[in-house]
Amino acid sequence: MNKKSILSKLPSVDELLNCDEVIHLIDQIPRKVVVNSIRKCLQNYRNKILAMKESELANLQVNMSELIENVIYQSEKFMAMNLRKVINATGVVLHTNLGRALLSDEIKEEVWSVAAGYSNLELNVDTGKRGSRYSHVVELIKYLTGADDALVVNNNAAAVMLVLSTMAKEKEVIVSRGELVEIGGSFRVPDVMEQSGAKLVDIGTTNKTHLWDYEKALGENTAALLKVHTSNYKILGFTEEVALKELVALGRKNNVPVIEDLGSGVLVDLQKYGLTYEPTVQESVALGVDVVTFSGDKLLGGPQAGIIVGNKHWIDQMKKNPLTRAFRIDKLTMAALEATLKLYLDEEEMIKKIPTLKMLTESVASLQKRAQQLYDILANLDLPMEIKEDFSQVGGGSLPLEKLPTKVIAIKPMHLSVSKLEEKLRSHTIPIITRIQEEQLIIDVRTIKEEDYDIIKKALKDTMKI
Repeated sequence: MNKKSILSKLPSVDELLNCDEVIHLIDQIPRKVVVNSIRKCLQNYRNKILAMKESELANLQVNMSELIENVIYQSEKFMAMNLRKVINATGVVLHTNLGRALLSDEIKEEVWSVAAGYSNLELNVDTGKRGSRYSHVVELIKYLTGADDALVVNNNAAAVMLVLSTMAKEKEVIVSRGELVEIGGSFRVPDVMEQSGAKLVDIGTTNKTHLWDYEKALGENTAALLKVHTSNYKILGFTEEVALKELVALGRKNNVPVIEDLGSGVLVDLQKYGLTYEPTVQESVALGVDVVTFSGDKLLGGPQAGIIVGNKHWIDQMKKNPLTRAFRIDKLTMAALEATLKLYLDEEEMIKKIPTLKMLTESVASLQKRAQQLYDILANLDLPMEIKEDFSQVGGGSLPLEKLPTKVIAIKPMHLSVSKLEEKLRSHTIPIITRIQEEQLIIDVRTIKEEDYDIIKKALKDTMKI
């Protein structure tokens, strides 16, 4: 039997459309999607046959069942959401690849009411006239930070670019060489400055920068002094940096504004909860920094946003910058940010209700209890596993040296490799993202919700069947 005769026996698109299984599929999925899947599956089948050697064709038969199964699979895959829920079992709390901060269950109603209906996004309901979308959060941000004014854009890189474009376009900005950070995805402070139109003047060395370095660099074309908080790495050992208080004093003396990029955006003293000190927005504002920028979706625990606080004169100038419209946030982000910020009005409740802060501050005793619960649920799967001590990470470019003691379920599969088990869990209907350590699959309970335990059990059970 030759390739031409086998290809001639392939069913037509219409033949497959008339199969009972495909007719039933069309009741659930648009017909044009199914037709497209049929064409792709038939072409893949043709390509497979054409790639075969003549010696492999002897007993080859067109497998209709296989074709129909592929059509169903491809059609359902096309209709499934590409952006979907996954279970984060890595122990990295702010996992950039998995969406960083989780939003609180407490704010679902507020966000959905805005998403599913009309809102007063840019309407002042008191006057009946056009309003500002930023007015919904400005007073709240001012109250929480002590700042004179505030503005919100779509992420912190945009915030920094807007600030520099407004305050220092075609002028010089002085920044320590040890603070020229890369903020992820190959975005670097020098690149952001270049795009903003500001001219970078880097001073000092990687490990040491002195106040006199700033003083020597000041000139007629100096527009600002920039301090970048190195939230995603630390330089240890023979180091020195200029304290923010000193930098502000230098700026005041020379009538040069000071800008600080805080990055992770902490609004609460983390030391009270056993974590490493991280400078808060309130501290920077109190010290007199003219403009401070920070993220909404890192340690603040809200949606992706870039928040700018500081001197009203500069904020007003930023509102007039054309980039503000390009960088503005939408109604869903605004609703999520406002609802998250309101949780900060009660610190005791905030720790319980903001998932990021709750996960970062969960006690080892609580983690042990939850690990035991998950272990008991998985116990009848006949998998070699144990509860072990380990460490979680903060992630998201925040608190890089922080090691959070945690409890994990460590699994050593018998009938397949650890890497294969990791792959199969990652490919499950609801992907389970784990990590491999010392030839064991690690499931860290810190970043798992208790309602996801049964999903993990089902995924492992399905995997063991294969």
